[in-house]
Amino acid sequence: MIVLGIESSCDETAAGIVEDGYKLHSNVVFSSMDLHVVYGGVVPEIAARSHIEVVNTVVDQALQKAHMTWNDIDAIAVTYGAGLGGSLLIGVLTARTLAITKNKPLYAINHVEGHVYANFLTTTSLPGYIMPAAQPEFPVLALIVSGKHSELVMFRDHFTYDFLGETYDDAIGEAFDKVARMIGLPYPGGPSISKKALEGDAYAFDFPKAKMAGKYDFSFSGLKTAVLRSAQNAVGADFTLSSRELPGRLSDTQKADIAASFQRIAVETVVDKAIEAYEEYQPKSVIIAGGVSANGELRRQLRERLPIPIDYTDLKLCTDNGAMIATLGCFKAMHSQPTADPYTLDISPNLSM
Repeated sequence: MIVLGIESSCDETAAGIVEDGYKLHSNVVFSSMDLHVVYGGVVPEIAARSHIEVVNTVVDQALQKAHMTWNDIDAIAVTYGAGLGGSLLIGVLTARTLAITKNKPLYAINHVEGHVYANFLTTTSLPGYIMPAAQPEFPVLALIVSGKHSELVMFRDHFTYDFLGETYDDAIGEAFDKVARMIGLPYPGGPSISKKALEGDAYAFDFPKAKMAGKYDFSFSGLKTAVLRSAQNAVGADFTLSSRELPGRLSDTQKADIAASFQRIAVETVVDKAIEAYEEYQPKSVIIAGGVSANGELRRQLRERLPIPIDYTDLKLCTDNGAMIATLGCFKAMHSQPTADPYTLDISPNLSM
């Protein structure tokens, strides 16, 4: 079963080809991130326009890099939610058109679930990829962490899962972006804070962890406020100092210490919950998924605190990509899941798991 996956939920236009849910043949990603940096975040209209300009080229490149033609493709999978409406629309319309003109089955993919399935890729001939040694074994505890999602999900099997908890406000990736902006680090915040944290003292500031009513729920708004107040105090100001004025008054050392301390607490917040869920449910495998799964501190803490080994997917497969969509498409096809109607499939920007 060879599936071509198309992903366009945010600012990456991506296509990938996967065989039987484990073998990666190609993974092409075009990012419009450079166009958004000046705005400090993704501008939906700019992202959608970029998708229109490159989506056909990205799909063609995925076929070329896999040394395949449409005759080799058994099915098409596409992200239909969650994400930015205009961005999703470009990918879905492209996939619908290809499914009709190439006479291929079409599978509609949940973007968040797709991130989980990046961990099922174990083999590739593509250079520069470090893959897990084996696929996760069910039951699987998934910690899903990205710019829009912070969730704990227990997968009993393919397409059978229990939702354990989620964030009540900011997702962890969103908190990284906001704190980075607060202390004057460039967008996107995750990589910027991780890099700056290497220069700082992770225990310079004692930031709090939110206590939630839901056992496995998260909150990062309080942590974000604590960072703001600590930064204001660090420069000898009170709460009336605007966050826009902070970057110019913080020293480089203060920025590094705030980045390191924030990262430690933000990561501990999700890892604490993951360890607690592991102890309660005793899964055979634990995986992390989503853009923040590339964070080195998160990977370090999980590896040190989990009583079982944990494998991580390649960093290139943590952020949005077409390969993860193709992988989930493979499993849908192999497990006889329903196909989507290429004449009527619509986007679902607010789709949840």
